[in-house]
Amino acid sequence: MKSIVSKGYLLIPFFLGLGACSNYLDVNVTPNNPTSVTPAVLLPGAQAGTAFANANELNRFTSVLTQQLAGAANSPATYDVYQTNGADFGNQWNGEIYNGALINYQKLIELGDANNAKAYSGIAKILKAYTFSIATDVWGDVPYSQALQGEAFTAPRLDKQEDIYKGNTTLGIQSLFDLVREGIKDLDATSSVVPGADDVIFKGDLNKWKQAGNTILLKFAMTISRKEPALATAVINEVLTGNNYIKTNAGDMNFTFGASVGSQDPRYTYVYVSTFLNDLILSTRYLNLLTSLNDPRLPIFFTKPGANYVTIDNGFRGTLPTPTANWSRYNKYVVGNAGEGPVRFITNFQRAFALAEAALRLGTPGDPQALYTEGITASMTLAGLTPAQITAYLTANPTVATLTGTTEQKIAQIITQKYIAFTGNGLELWNNYRRTGYPALQLAQNAGGIDGTLPVRAVYINDELQRNPNFPNPAPQSNVKVWWDID
Repeated sequence: MKSIVSKGYLLIPFFLGLGACSNYLDVNVTPNNPTSVTPAVLLPGAQAGTAFANANELNRFTSVLTQQLAGAANSPATYDVYQTNGADFGNQWNGEIYNGALINYQKLIELGDANNAKAYSGIAKILKAYTFSIATDVWGDVPYSQALQGEAFTAPRLDKQEDIYKGNTTLGIQSLFDLVREGIKDLDATSSVVPGADDVIFKGDLNKWKQAGNTILLKFAMTISRKEPALATAVINEVLTGNNYIKTNAGDMNFTFGASVGSQDPRYTYVYVSTFLNDLILSTRYLNLLTSLNDPRLPIFFTKPGANYVTIDNGFRGTLPTPTANWSRYNKYVVGNAGEGPVRFITNFQRAFALAEAALRLGTPGDPQALYTEGITASMTLAGLTPAQITAYLTANPTVATLTGTTEQKIAQIITQKYIAFTGNGLELWNNYRRTGYPALQLAQNAGGIDGTLPVRAVYINDELQRNPNFPNPAPQSNVKVWWDID
């Protein structure tokens, strides 16, 4: 499986472009002399790879599955009726994750450690953990501890998702939690050089990186909280005790793209520029949800070119609405004025909702109601609403503003608001839906796939099934839950 263990390190330029639905990513560059590549050159391309992994095809897949978007044509239309196979995400596995972001983070770690540039090592370890979490959350068991090791492992084993999250000393597997902790520790060390503008996310602000790393620990803890409540509780308490995590919107971990053609957010390119721009449309179901809640973010999240929002139901197979120019699509909040984005990886509202859920489910410190209100307020503020507008909305909509009912009903409220706040980040929507079952989603029209059920994992890509004998045969299909999914 040389596609993820090659000796050369792939550099994804900042100006990544989107050309075709499945074969756009053809601009990787393998340096002739990798040892001459500097951390400042590698970092922005690696970050762009993670942003593409989050916002490109996997976002289309998961945003359709979780019914914020509906598929009108091509791949999104097949995802909408739960059809997915090993031919779907080869570019994401190879170009964006393993041979893109991850191999560059590995090189950054090696360069940082060799040159006492620990600031780069720390950032790379945090982002490496985040990017590996994308891979394991999407596919389950994946190459991890033996990946990115050059010729040492030409056919790396698949580590169990449980071991990736928890670690396994016997097998030499470092947990994602410890990888992030190690990265944060590196940021405290003396560094011969620190990033500046080459760090697209935080411009070299190492304290913001520490806060982001600790908030990633909260995200990982909540991901496994149904399966491993004791471990999740311990991690959350550790972060709360350290008291250095994202607490304001200014600390959000975002990647911002350029506004010129070829450097834009893939969500913008796909729905506004590419030949596939009429593949996606706002889901009628999501419109109905936000309308029922009187949610003021609706026109901020999605366009309304005419008198009404123009949508279709998930799985719809009738005549599409015309003209297509009036379709409701991602608005500037998601894609930017001209494709800048940002891609929101880790956010203040996410932290608040996670701690609200943890306080209810795990008994960790914090007032669930106060944290829930903080999450809504942070999201609405990010969307551009004023404090007065937010207060007026919460006052006029007490069924939204106040947690009521059983613990489970309160958690359903929290996750529903988290679902709305994360509009544009389908991976987070899908992760939260799989682990909690919220918000409750009805099957799409014309549901197919495996037994007509909504996919709970992606199918391994065909190339890896053919190249690496360590992949299971037969491979798990889309109806087989990943380890942490017990809902």
